[in-house]
Parts: sequence; C-alpha cells; structure tokens
Amino acid sequence: MITVNLEYYAQFREQAKTGEEQWSTAAGSIAELYEELRAHHGFQLPRQVLRAAVNAEFSEWSRPLHEGDTIVFISPVAGG
Repeated sequence: MITVNLEYYAQFREQAKTGEEQWSTAAGSIAELYEELRAHHGFQLPRQVLRAAVNAEFSEWSRPLHEGDTIVFISPVAGG
C-alpha cells in the first residue's frame, strides 16, 4: 500500500465532497486508482474522456504510482 494525494476540481469536488484527500491504495497505475475512486466516490465520467496529471505533469493512464504522488483528474471543458 502507498499513500497518494488527490486534488479534486469541478464535478470531482462535488462528487467526492472535498477538494483534496490522502488516499491509501494498492493500485498499480493511475487507471486502477481512478477505477477504485469511481467505485468509492461514484465518479460518473469514464476514464476515456479524462486526462490525469501526476505531480503537475500530464501522465499516461498506465503510469505507475509512487508514495506521495499528487494526482489530479481533469474533465473535458466546454466552451469556445
């Protein structure tokens, strides 16, 4: 198990009912972590429409997680 830091914005903040949290996980990748959080918080957006940032850099969903990583899930933005 490792502990990561999660920052939530927009609808993720509303669904998680917090702007940030520390999360202990056995997930091996960002994708596995997101599915774990979807089950726990009820996140509605499928992973395919999102981007993920780890330690302020966009990352692939297959990226391994490390102790203390800060992760942000970024939803699509409408506008123009």
